[in-house]
Amino acid sequence: MGAIERNGHIFEVEYSVLLQKGGVHVYKDGEFLKELEFTFSGNQPDPEQIEQLVNSYFEER
Repeated sequence: MGAIERNGHIFEVEYSVLLQKGGVHVYKDGEFLKELEFTFSGNQPDPEQIEQLVNSYFEER
């Protein structure tokens, strides 16, 4: 799962299959802004779930 670029922001996904937890790290201009935490099941997060997290980041602003 690669980084997502949107509206000048970079969203990098990191996750642990063992812990079934992950985080989307939000950067702008190389500066860390926020971590969006999530849980999932299976071998990797659902791309739709990640997309919803990214969308919710912009809705909160």
